[in-house]
Amino acid sequence: MANQRPILGIETSCDETGVALLRWEPRAPGNGLLAHALYTQIKLHADYGGVVPELASRDHVRKLLPLVREALAQAGLAPADLGGVAYTAGPGLVGALLVGAATGRALAWALGVPAIGIHHMEGHLLAPLLEEDPPEPSFVALLVSGGHSMLVEVQAIGRYRILGDTLDDAAGEAFDKTAKLMGLPYPGGPALAALAGSGRPGAFRFSRPMTDRPGLDFSFSGLKTQVLLAWQQSDRSEQTRADIARAFEEAIVETLLIKCRRALAATGASRLVIAGGVGANRRLREELAAAGARDGFKTYFPRLQFCTDNGAMIALAGAIRLAHGQHQDPSVQVFPRWDLQTLPPAA
Repeated sequence: MANQRPILGIETSCDETGVALLRWEPRAPGNGLLAHALYTQIKLHADYGGVVPELASRDHVRKLLPLVREALAQAGLAPADLGGVAYTAGPGLVGALLVGAATGRALAWALGVPAIGIHHMEGHLLAPLLEEDPPEPSFVALLVSGGHSMLVEVQAIGRYRILGDTLDDAAGEAFDKTAKLMGLPYPGGPALAALAGSGRPGAFRFSRPMTDRPGLDFSFSGLKTQVLLAWQQSDRSEQTRADIARAFEEAIVETLLIKCRRALAATGASRLVIAGGVGANRRLREELAAAGARDGFKTYFPRLQFCTDNGAMIALAGAIRLAHGQHQDPSVQVFPRWDLQTLPPAA
């Protein structure tokens, strides 16, 4: 049964502060999304070439409540209109998680409404449900971001089986580190992907890690080393930089595609969900959509603004669980490491 009162979603797991308001309507486009607001800390961390946890936490403190007010104003709602609060409880940076959890718990307590901590990756996994043509379980989900690269069998909301995980660098992390070693600006992943568009096909070729053996796990640290050696031994011209970027992106995308095909074959699923920050990569979206058209499986992507961390995906996951009577006691708890498979079913 849908929850008729709006749910506030809060996302503060890393370097984005996300807030959204959603009234869960399972058959409505966007599942009843009323408003969302997002602040990114890219400029704050650019001088350091990566996220500084303490700075991230402090910035969440400064930005979270103004964003809550902004989202409420967008939706034309008052705090008293809320029916519950959902916040990211993990995995993520412990200090950043505590900001969202403490704020979410305090708001819920003050308003006398239930609150629930949401698994960050479940939020990403459910993000395509915010679109007009949402996937129905069961399906396979490819979750690719700066910290995660995993394949998950989704039998129902809350019933997850991890088919493959990253053994070292995640795909997004490999993008960022490779971009940094070639001197590209922070954040490196999007900069490298943009540069790859002007690279010449076939000028370089890198291995497709762990595709020469059975299994669904990922490993991208060796690929990063190959790129480093190729760059150090090259003329380091702008065209060479673009050529290496293209070859690297092609290697990542083809590796992900091979593993997705294996996961679909192993589970018998005909639906593939792609989510997480790397899910915004143009080449990945095009190649997976084309493969689906050829091989007979359907691909589902969230819109670009919901690929990266955002409050809407947390509001949706929270609204579903709260509507099924799930909530937690008032204590503030976060889980920097949290196994997705330990979550209870939503119904």
